Amino acid sequence: MREAGYDGTDSGPIGYLGTAPILPERLAAHGLGLAGGWVDLRYDDPDGFREDLAALDAALDVFTAARDAALGGSEGGRDARVAGAADPRFAPRPTLACPDRPERFARPGMPADPRLSLPDGDWPAYAGRIDEAAARCRDRGLEPVFHHHLGTDVETPEEIERLLGSTDVSLCLDTGHLWLAGGNPVAAIRDWSSRIRQVHVKDASRDVLARIRAGGGDLWDLVAAGGFPPLGQGDLDLPAVLAELRRSGYEGWIVIEQDVPAFRASDAEALTRAVADQRANRTAFGEALRAAGLA
Repeated sequence: MREAGYDGTDSGPIGYLGTAPILPERLAAHGLGLAGGWVDLRYDDPDGFREDLAALDAALDVFTAARDAALGGSEGGRDARVAGAADPRFAPRPTLACPDRPERFARPGMPADPRLSLPDGDWPAYAGRIDEAAARCRDRGLEPVFHHHLGTDVETPEEIERLLGSTDVSLCLDTGHLWLAGGNPVAAIRDWSSRIRQVHVKDASRDVLARIRAGGGDLWDLVAAGGFPPLGQGDLDLPAVLAELRRSGYEGWIVIEQDVPAFRASDAEALTRAVADQRANRTAFGEALRAAGLA
């Protein structure tokens, strides 16, 4: 990752890259910061939510260990941007999210539909649990972000607006998922800039989405068909996104992502392809910075 030009990484599933103290040591060995990591919680299920708080606490243990280790490293002269903690803009962001909802997972990217959406009467309790999870993160000195996602209760621009109006949680803007949900990433940055604390840059193709929906495919089918291609190969106007982020005053991690089918670490061909894609993504990102006049 470092050789490809990246300054940090998300954690992946908690434990995938190691837990405390192994993960901070691995990050430090490669000069990488921790941007954050994904934590699903069942906000629609009171009992399930209580059970899921244990997983959130375990994730926070990892994030705070990485932050504290990076703070020590920064005092020794390491770059705070790489360390990811001495400067609070680059501290790990607990990335709160909700699990897939089967009926929405089966029909990704559908326009807002009350029959598929969280009922109006469920929103106050749902939002209250999000705020509770966010407060739990802040109690550990970390600012969380909420990640909207295809196939979940918070997918469409309208649902994101409702989330922002019902909670005090910051937003992780995912350009690819927003685009396929019918949103405009540039307009979203302009409209939601005061709440955006992390950005996941991801390309996406509405043509692929239309083909998958016409064939009755689900979100996995969309991913497998290349609905989220490497940067520069989909619909995303990345230079415009980066220019709007600069105009908005955004300061924080920009996480380059590409949703691809899962594969085994022993699958050498898939691993080689994934490494090549991420190198290409970093190159495309640099080209977009230059096209936007930012490099």
